[in-house]
Amino acid sequence: MRFLDDLPRYVFFTGKGGVGKTSVACATAVDLSDRGGRVLLVSTDPASNVGQVFGQSVGDRISPIVTVPGLDALEIDPEEAAAQYRDRTLAPVRDLLSAVDLAAVTEQLSGACTTEIASFNQFTELLAGSDATSGYDHVVFDTAPTGHTIRLLQLPGEWTRFIDDGKGDTSCLGPMSGLEKSRSTYGSALATLADPASTRLVLVARAQHGALAEAARTVDELAEAGVQATHLVVNGIMPSSPSPDPLADAIRDREQRALADLPLQLAGLVSDHIALRGADMVGVPAIRALLSEETTASGTPTAITEAAPMLPGLEVLVDELAGLDHGLVMCMGKGGVGKTTIATAIALHLVGLGKDVNLTTTDPAAHLDASLATDRLRVSSIDPQRVTADYRARVMASKGATLDDVGRAALAEDLRSPCTEEVAVFQAFSKAVAEARRRFVVMDTAPTGHTLLLMDATGSYHNEIVRNTADGMSFTTPLMRLQDPNYTKVIIITLAETTPVLEAEQLHADLERADIHPWAWVVNQTLTGVDTANPLLRQRQAAETVPLAAIQRPGRRVAQVQWGDALTTPDHPRPEALAGAR
Repeated sequence: MRFLDDLPRYVFFTGKGGVGKTSVACATAVDLSDRGGRVLLVSTDPASNVGQVFGQSVGDRISPIVTVPGLDALEIDPEEAAAQYRDRTLAPVRDLLSAVDLAAVTEQLSGACTTEIASFNQFTELLAGSDATSGYDHVVFDTAPTGHTIRLLQLPGEWTRFIDDGKGDTSCLGPMSGLEKSRSTYGSALATLADPASTRLVLVARAQHGALAEAARTVDELAEAGVQATHLVVNGIMPSSPSPDPLADAIRDREQRALADLPLQLAGLVSDHIALRGADMVGVPAIRALLSEETTASGTPTAITEAAPMLPGLEVLVDELAGLDHGLVMCMGKGGVGKTTIATAIALHLVGLGKDVNLTTTDPAAHLDASLATDRLRVSSIDPQRVTADYRARVMASKGATLDDVGRAALAEDLRSPCTEEVAVFQAFSKAVAEARRRFVVMDTAPTGHTLLLMDATGSYHNEIVRNTADGMSFTTPLMRLQDPNYTKVIIITLAETTPVLEAEQLHADLERADIHPWAWVVNQTLTGVDTANPLLRQRQAAETVPLAAIQRPGRRVAQVQWGDALTTPDHPRPEALAGAR
């Protein structure tokens, strides 16, 4: 594996849910420890399963991994970090602010952006040469800061003072107030991230068009912030088999097409391929085998008492939706789970049933096929760059018209913050939500973290309207429409694997706390019920039993799209191809 060659002290593994970055990070940490190094493995993933991998408890204190001499681990809980930050921030002012002002400040400090910053505050210390890491030869991070976070930390002092003076957008106050360390500390951490002699940033992806497009977008985001990804690990590639199997052959063919069409941003990276394993990577023997060239099944097989039950196909959900004349259908989930494919299939199925549909996306990495458009199907997108440019121009023309040159320069600097993009995208999102009063709007959303930021903006706008509306006046905000089960149907997309299911459950819980109640789940690319003789696929088929059982709860609609169905039309799925099993 070339990404292991001449490793610097810090190694970051970043990638979307379910691509296997935790397994690769754990395997790297074990490999470095086996070579005699002292290694600290740090996870900043809310759905971290590092403890499960090693079969022991790992928390927010550095803990030795008992089965691997020289290896310690630490799990940073972003939610706990954010809660601690809020308590520290609010304690000195709690008795000084009115109830209304205290509620406003609390709201500003409760968003996903603040959670991201609070987490970054913790591992900034690890990057800035703290005593906690002084005795380690290598520090391996499972997940890295996003481009959004790094751009926040790069903002100049003039921008911060502009915010402090109360002239900036209120959506930025919460995240910016979370930057509690000195700029010199952040500068040191960012310099470490940007220095290839100190840090190696490795992207982990799957050999799928969507997952590779997500990885390419990450390269662009980080490059904008001056951080260069240098290595790519493509995980879970179907190995060749001497015995032909239609499903295994189809999966391998699709993967090879995706790799042959590698995005330009990834083509120049040092690339490694890891073969598909037949079971979850649990236990040190399995982790040690992951980076070997061996392609036979390895891992800890799931204890299976009976086959997973067959779930309804996607068309069952769409037939139920078609009982309505209009509404918003939001496909949500982590990157790489197939949201675009499922959203497209739902839209086409509704059109086939005679409905008018706008198929749209808030995901910059998504590529909806405009050629699918018909008299009944409109294909559109909320392009963040376009809507942000339009928003900046409007604000400069309105707010900027009354400012002097210094004020206009400060306002322009304010509008270059990442929070501006969230505000602009929110406004475009609100228009799409309103359109669902007249027709079906099927929305393919951005990966979960970005979507939750959008939900935060929706909630903030709603609360602002409530505070400034006189008693007795009626109003309808986008959040109210999202909370209306007769107007909005949220469909959570996931895979029949442990990490994607954990992340989907977290998304479900986050939405419930916002009083947005998911309508259904779709488990994409299942092997359950698929006829295959391939040993690896049969082992993975058996392993689906546990995550599928965890998903099925009383009152929850769940449908599946089988691997074989999804592979029949990999680029432009027909509804009948994604029907699945009744």
